[in-house]
Amino acid sequence: MTDVIAHRGPDSAGVFADGHAALGFRRLGIIDLDGGNQPIFNEDDSLAITFNGEMYNYRPLRDQLIELGHTFTTHSDTEVVLHGYEQWGAEVLHRIRGMFAFVIWDIKAHALFGVWGERSFRN
Repeated sequence: MTDVIAHRGPDSAGVFADGHAALGFRRLGIIDLDGGNQPIFNEDDSLAITFNGEMYNYRPLRDQLIELGHTFTTHSDTEVVLHGYEQWGAEVLHRIRGMFAFVIWDIKAHALFGVWGERSFRN
């Protein structure tokens, strides 16, 4: 399935499958060119994310999540969304600003959380 959209993301590709779900991703590298390959996993590999778009306020949220004890392996906005979901659940949508689409697969609960849209600085 990722081969069909190779023209949309020529820089890298990634796939995760666990018998209950499959995530595929093609990447056009813009942020964290060396470390932003996807899917990205949280610290205990219980959550996986694929993300497309741009998050405008990822740097201050990243700092906040580090203060809360999260460990980052990349400098990508994608990983901020993942750890934000891990920390705040669906309420992470009230904190992030940008244009994006993403899915997070909860490997233990076999639950998928997906979002697409735009969040601006307006309330």
